[in-house]
Amino acid sequence: MSARIEERFAKCRAEGRAALVTYVMAGDPDPETSLAIMRALPKAGSDIVEFGMPFTDPMADGPAIQASGLRALKAGQDTVKTLDLVRRFRAEDSETPVILMGYFNPIEQYGVDRFLADAKAAGVDGLIVVDLPPEEDSELCLPALAAGLAFIRLATPTTDDARLPAVMGNTAGFVYYVSITGITGAATPDFGKVSTAVERIKRHTDLPVVVGFGVKNGAHAAAIAKGADGVVVGSALIDALKGTLDDENRAGPGSVAAVETLVRELAAGVRSVARA
Repeated sequence: MSARIEERFAKCRAEGRAALVTYVMAGDPDPETSLAIMRALPKAGSDIVEFGMPFTDPMADGPAIQASGLRALKAGQDTVKTLDLVRRFRAEDSETPVILMGYFNPIEQYGVDRFLADAKAAGVDGLIVVDLPPEEDSELCLPALAAGLAFIRLATPTTDDARLPAVMGNTAGFVYYVSITGITGAATPDFGKVSTAVERIKRHTDLPVVVGFGVKNGAHAAAIAKGADGVVVGSALIDALKGTLDDENRAGPGSVAAVETLVRELAAGVRSVARA
């Protein structure tokens, strides 16, 4: 398990608040802008960075993140370049946890053992691979844990109490609760139901439970932060970036600042909720 993840949640607990987890796509709209955004996230108040690995068939992602991945692929982003961006980020930031999020196919193509070694060397702390269920833990989850990388699992509103023990079995770092049934960025979650769901999951694990999908602004982040250990925001940040791109999807002078501004709002929302 990554010490950085544990230390970051401990820090947030000591400050009496939930963690803010921010998702951006590696290489969107180009590698250098992507790196500048990644570097800006912690300075704007993000506690943990999720870095998307672009893939041609992102089945769990909504239109915003799908488009983001396609922009990145068009700009030439691949797994080697994604790990290089993490390495360059790490040269300036040794404390912020970095989670790679994506699908198994690019990792399999890269070679699992090679990928895990290179990810660890680059400074990656954990993985979220959305298309590998617990029944396939031997493919990546167990080797990742052996390599010292947290393997973070998703739970959803349809994950019942009978299924939860399997989902939690080899999970490390934190549990990512998907607050709505469906694709990313699709709807606004029912905040009351989210709190109840987090309590249910906590009966099965001692890990922090973070909540994502559908969080769009500081008020949403504050509402989620009342009942969760962390709040994940992705599609809203991708949308903020998209709004600054030109007709050719090139970054403009306000691209990094647009994402940074939203992260500051989200961070203020999370920090506005005191926790016991």
